[in-house]
Amino acid sequence: MKKSLIIATVVAALGGLLFGFDTAVISGTTQLLSSSFDLSAFELGFTVASALIGTIIGALAIGRPADRYGRRKALFLLAALYFISALGSGMSWDWHSFLFFRFVGGLGVGGASVVSPMYIAEISPAKYRGRLVAVAQLNIVFGMLLAYFSNYVISGLDLGALEWRWMFGVEAVPAALFFILLFANPRSPRWLVSAKKIEEAKLVLAKCGTDSGDVEGEIIAIQQSLDMDHHSVKERFFSKKYKVPIMLAIAIAIFNQLSGINAVLYYAPHIFKMAGFEKSSALLNSMGIGFVFLIFTVAAMAVIDKLGRKKIMIVGSIGYIVSLGVIAWAFFTYGTEFTKEGSYVVLVSLFLFIASHSFGQGSVIWVYLSEIFPNRVRAKGQSLGSTTHWIAAAIISWSFPLIAEISGGYTFAFYAVCMIGQLIWVLFVMRETKGISLEEIQKQMEIE
Repeated sequence: MKKSLIIATVVAALGGLLFGFDTAVISGTTQLLSSSFDLSAFELGFTVASALIGTIIGALAIGRPADRYGRRKALFLLAALYFISALGSGMSWDWHSFLFFRFVGGLGVGGASVVSPMYIAEISPAKYRGRLVAVAQLNIVFGMLLAYFSNYVISGLDLGALEWRWMFGVEAVPAALFFILLFANPRSPRWLVSAKKIEEAKLVLAKCGTDSGDVEGEIIAIQQSLDMDHHSVKERFFSKKYKVPIMLAIAIAIFNQLSGINAVLYYAPHIFKMAGFEKSSALLNSMGIGFVFLIFTVAAMAVIDKLGRKKIMIVGSIGYIVSLGVIAWAFFTYGTEFTKEGSYVVLVSLFLFIASHSFGQGSVIWVYLSEIFPNRVRAKGQSLGSTTHWIAAAIISWSFPLIAEISGGYTFAFYAVCMIGQLIWVLFVMRETKGISLEEIQKQMEIE
């Protein structure tokens, strides 16, 4: 694996780190925000979902500029959005201004969920593509862990009313670093070919590597997959020819959120308090979630190009079903009167849930979405998958405080049933993509 490829991947994946930080940072602030702005359960849910509304729009809107101006320029824009959101959220003067700056951060998260994995997939040879795109997921997890750790440290500084402001504001530092480092990254060779910048594309492929070792042959294969004599980047995306990847993208994105993963990430301290833990223990347990996420994401990266996408999705689905079933049982059994043993049943089961997600769906989704669409509509396809994911995330995250007030047991039982549906889909519908070039995957999806 070439050094240039590794460096470009790590820098692009910083978009994932900020994605993870921005996603998880609010988990340590929900009670502080409720008291600062006097929020009801409905308003708290909307406050959390405000960033997710931004992610939906960001994921939906980024495809066009990523196609027109290139993947790298789109990443510059996202870095700027993260920076503005971090400073603005930390300095917000009322609830409405806070919602606006969280929305801006959501635009960055939604855009990064499209562009970072897509860019990495387009610069990577097939034999490394799974683990390299998974670097974006690893950075998402590292960003979450960083947010949990940052929240824990800041909570111990006795900052009082300023505590939540610092929790959000510190994100400005990695956002600025991301923007600066992007200047050294090459542009996507597949985008360069579509923009008829063939010589630059050859230089990038020579630096980052090809599937066959033949740069000229790779250029020809990319040109054939684009086939701009018979197709256009402006052609209708929702058409019969793209039916297979569209259905696969929508399904994997919806199932990702029906596991309840974003409810757990956004409300981890709240869930731990529901299970009988004190505030400091709840924040510390949230850090434990981050560490489990990190360990099992690394494990998935080690095997995703060997075992393939389907096998690790099967393992993850089974883990989901077991862990969510046990959590549901614990809440049905103990209700609001948790014993020490019951609390630790929830803790261990949540760790198993996070392990199952990070090894399975969490590592596969962004890889899979970046692979299954043809070069000429990849930005639109990735945008569709990410937008679907974030719409589902907004619904799950907004509804969780309201549903959990009624019954934690029914909430987690619902997620468990949904994951039985995912296992069936993986076994009988999902298609394998490991070790196949992007251009060959296009043929397997029956797209001319």
